Amino acid sequence: MVSRLCNQFFHASYVSGAFGTEWSVKYNQQEICALKGSTVFMNGTYTHPERLTVTETFWGIDLVQGVEPTDLSEDPDYSGRVECLTDEQKHFSLKLSDVIRKDEHQYCFRIITNEEKEKWAATPGVQLRVTELHVETPEEVTEGETADLTCKTTCSLTGPTFIWYKNGRPLTTKTIKNNQLHLQTVSSEDAGSYSCAVRGYQHLHSTAHNLNVRHPPKNVSVSISPSGEIVEGSSVTLTCSSDGNPPVKIYTWFKEGGTSPVGSGQNYSIISTTADHTGLHYCVAQNEHGPQNGTVMVTVKSR
Repeated sequence: MVSRLCNQFFHASYVSGAFGTEWSVKYNQQEICALKGSTVFMNGTYTHPERLTVTETFWGIDLVQGVEPTDLSEDPDYSGRVECLTDEQKHFSLKLSDVIRKDEHQYCFRIITNEEKEKWAATPGVQLRVTELHVETPEEVTEGETADLTCKTTCSLTGPTFIWYKNGRPLTTKTIKNNQLHLQTVSSEDAGSYSCAVRGYQHLHSTAHNLNVRHPPKNVSVSISPSGEIVEGSSVTLTCSSDGNPPVKIYTWFKEGGTSPVGSGQNYSIISTTADHTGLHYCVAQNEHGPQNGTVMVTVKSR
């Protein structure tokens, strides 16, 4: 094919003209859905009466009857982004790079011949739709439930293979069907930032969307302050920490062997320790999804 700045042709299904089937332009597609930032090709073939000589071809947008269209290559909005290809077999193609929302038009092929009255506007042309990818997730999901994340578009891409990312890294062990990511049994580890892309255009991935997973407290641990040896009569504070979604607000303290709580709140302070305080202490961290325990050994030495 011969490449020029933009004196060329297009793709859709259309045949008509004053000289019957002698005049025809056939576009390969009537409508194209493209990702914002991608490159689009519009292709087709044409014929014309043998007595005519084609002197010029170019692309225009949104043709209006009786108004001569502007050559796309001369439109400043398309500067440096259009390239036209033709060959001797009357194939034509328009290459449009880095498509944006403003490119959503109907693109038509225009043929000019050596006879003033013998021009051809190939309408209807190719309708271009431009979409971005958008991740749709449940507002929140509870651990143990199933969840479907969807990679949404505003028009139908042709045969896309969707790729999913979590916290910027490709997901290879999850179930992907069409444009959905299926999480069979959600765990707290599934919480994170999800985005999607189409194979071949990984650099055009969607904006990331956070999946919020609600779960009982996890990683419950207890620390002692001050650290080191606890001498009878000294004071000590036990602090309970945990990861929960929603965050833990209820902490209850017990001493091994007892059934009644010895304290509440994230911090449990013993003002004056005695030998009776020696033993295993544990806190129960609880949110609306359940409790989880954390333990620590307290050893009080006599003076």
